[in-house]
Amino acid sequence: MESEALREIVFGSRFAFGIGHQQQELELPRVLIDTGSATTLFSMRKLLEIGLTYELEDMISLVRGVGGSKTVFEKTLQEIQVGSLVVSNFKVQVGDMDYGIDLHGILGLDFLLQTKANIDLDSLALTFAKV
Repeated sequence: MESEALREIVFGSRFAFGIGHQQQELELPRVLIDTGSATTLFSMRKLLEIGLTYELEDMISLVRGVGGSKTVFEKTLQEIQVGSLVVSNFKVQVGDMDYGIDLHGILGLDFLLQTKANIDLDSLALTFAKV
């Protein structure tokens, strides 16, 4: 298996990732596909590009993982697009993503389950049953 091909599937660079919120759109070329992450998380710095910020009604949570714990806030995005799949009104977490690598987001198990995602490691393909 080629390491470059594996890197493309793990970091989602084989797919066009984008989000839409309040008539603004943002392309996210560096999104990690992570079945070990319970929730989907996007970089606060990236989302600032379309004016998405913390508001008083946003819920604040503490998330824990291998790298420790972080404070995040929750937002419902009007749209998340992965390739030709578009999911509306999806709740995500937003926070600092300082992991030592250039990441714009983590596509977590919540999104993968809701869209009935299939990760084919033999062909390095990601498909969705929900359209």
